[in-house]
Amino acid sequence: MFPYMENAITDTNQVVGQVTLAGGSFWNIEAGFRGVTGILATVVGYTGGDEEHPDYARVSTGETGHVEAVRVAYDPAAISFTTILSRFFNLHDPASDESQAGFDGSQYRSVIFCHTEEDCRTARAFIREEVASGKYTAPVVTVVVPAAPFWPAEECHQQYYEKLGNRYRRPLF
Repeated sequence: MFPYMENAITDTNQVVGQVTLAGGSFWNIEAGFRGVTGILATVVGYTGGDEEHPDYARVSTGETGHVEAVRVAYDPAAISFTTILSRFFNLHDPASDESQAGFDGSQYRSVIFCHTEEDCRTARAFIREEVASGKYTAPVVTVVVPAAPFWPAEECHQQYYEKLGNRYRRPLF
């Protein structure tokens, strides 16, 4: 667990689910999950790349292979994994490769990093259902992979919109 998560999870007997989601700016994805019933905590960071301890400046170049991501801790008794995936798909364009709401580059690609094999199966089935629904005119490019090492982003990026209030807010997809 990371400090933001530990501070939000007070009942040590509570079952906690985790998923790491990438789909554009981590600020937008995190904002879309903050305050949602069943979401216990979020932390933004970098994952999926080759470099240890990456930072925003390096990841922004697109050269590290990392994505901007949000690790979400949730209470499975209050919110289902499928509901989280549905919200994630509503927060970004899962059919857009490396471009989300004005953010462009490989660090903004759509990825679901699963923390259990069951979650990977559920995520793949969810994507199949989304594709079959016909609501996307382009192929869904979201990738489902096992969770990789996660590096929390710098403090200034955590809960970014809450820190800035209404002074700066990119529209959620």
